Amino acid sequence: MPRFIRLLRPLHIYTFVLLLSPCWILSAHAQSRSKASPVTKFELVETTISDIHRAFRAGSLTSEQLVTAYLERIRTYDQPTKLNSIIILNPEALATARALDAEFRKTGKLRPLHGIPVIVKDNFNTKGLQTTGGSIALKGFVPTEDAYQVRKLREAGAIILAKSNMAEWAFTPMHSQSSMAGETLNPYNLAYVPAGSSGGTAAAVAANLGTVGLGSDTGNSIRGPSSHNALAGFRTSLGLVSRYGIIPLYTRNDVGGPMSRTVEDAVRLLEVTAGYDPNDPITKNSQGKVPKNYTQYLRKDGLKGARIGVLRQVSDKNIHPEIKQLFDQSIADMTRMGAQVVDVTIPEFDSLRANQWCADFRTDIETYLRTFVKRDSLKTLEDIIRIGGYSDIVRDRLTYQQTHTGRASHPEIPCGDAFTDPLRIAYRKAIETEMDRLHVDALIYPTWNYPPAKVGDAQGYKGDNSQLIAPSTGQPAFTIPMGFTTGDLPAGIQFLGRLFDEPTLIRLAYAYEQETHHRVAPKRFSALR
Repeated sequence: MPRFIRLLRPLHIYTFVLLLSPCWILSAHAQSRSKASPVTKFELVETTISDIHRAFRAGSLTSEQLVTAYLERIRTYDQPTKLNSIIILNPEALATARALDAEFRKTGKLRPLHGIPVIVKDNFNTKGLQTTGGSIALKGFVPTEDAYQVRKLREAGAIILAKSNMAEWAFTPMHSQSSMAGETLNPYNLAYVPAGSSGGTAAAVAANLGTVGLGSDTGNSIRGPSSHNALAGFRTSLGLVSRYGIIPLYTRNDVGGPMSRTVEDAVRLLEVTAGYDPNDPITKNSQGKVPKNYTQYLRKDGLKGARIGVLRQVSDKNIHPEIKQLFDQSIADMTRMGAQVVDVTIPEFDSLRANQWCADFRTDIETYLRTFVKRDSLKTLEDIIRIGGYSDIVRDRLTYQQTHTGRASHPEIPCGDAFTDPLRIAYRKAIETEMDRLHVDALIYPTWNYPPAKVGDAQGYKGDNSQLIAPSTGQPAFTIPMGFTTGDLPAGIQFLGRLFDEPTLIRLAYAYEQETHHRVAPKRFSALR
């Protein structure tokens, strides 16, 4: 079999044909092998940004070698195992790595994310690289500018390595299946889902196919997949980080942010993306609330003297016994680390969280198509439906959005953002008032009350707690690993904080992570020899 065919097979050929030629793929791999010496002194699996930068400074690793090694892992693992986490590779990744290596040789300085390969969810605009939201309706769309967060990462020296698979249009938290690339599986157990909609990013980062990743979260989609894949997933305060250039689901709830194997790496991504962007007016609320840096809050003793509130209305409701055991152990661990743990009950919790969701996909997606895609044949929701190619779930969601706008009930109440919607403000006020009354730094609960569902088992989708608070209130919520259940299936614990109080959540989450070290790489995706 010709070499270029062997190189193409593991990847999604139908997406590559749009942008790449077999000659590029062959020459890129040939160049990487001839110009970049093998990485013999660096352990790629579970590496961090700090590890990589130390190796750069020591001269034992270059960015070109790093990118080459990740490309080899993608070629070896993504399609052969049917993990199916990647939609398309960036053909400029190696060239960018070489340029960054040359910059470092010349200046002796590393930018904050210098040479770091990033996996980006396919709903972030990437200049010069196809962006589809997982839908064939956008097949061949190549943005002329980056999403705000992608631009900030590139300015910090990051390399966009690949675009990851996702639930089409980000419609479901249940799985990550698209008409562009099929279904992503969970690297810890391929019979199970990685959750959605950022399951491609989660699976790729968990399997060490890239250093860090970007996902988006409307109701669950950073935190759910992070929990299912033993990652740190941060849904930051609504208004802290710009969503400009992200294909919207519901803009009033959408947040884009980091998914990584460590809290520190997630914080490093947040540090270069947080702040005001005039293209996303809601970020004006972050002005004066972004510290000089977030890494200063990475404290191993961060739980000592902290007060942690256990939200029993979530953690005790319909919970799987193995998840309960892990959660109870996490409480014991925090107590041992010097935290005081108290039970918290939010008055009128169920009534406050009712009527929070609004259907505004049509308005948001048509604005995106008009602003960025600019195709005469793709201007409306009806155009998307006409093109077809979607699953039953996506078809149902699209047709629902044709006839539903605003709130399902109480349509007389406008659907505002977290700073203008009276129902959202009341919900957040109730939670933060109770936190203040009990003097707690954060609330905790399992990210999911059940383990991941099996592939194809819609009835197994149970216990998703991420939908309940943060998307509506706008508060920050971070999930980190808290252990594993039967079948090597990861579980996560979620920390919920006050609006724009990321520093406290970083301090608490980092301390818990550093003491417990629950993150373990998936066994099937070991180091290449």
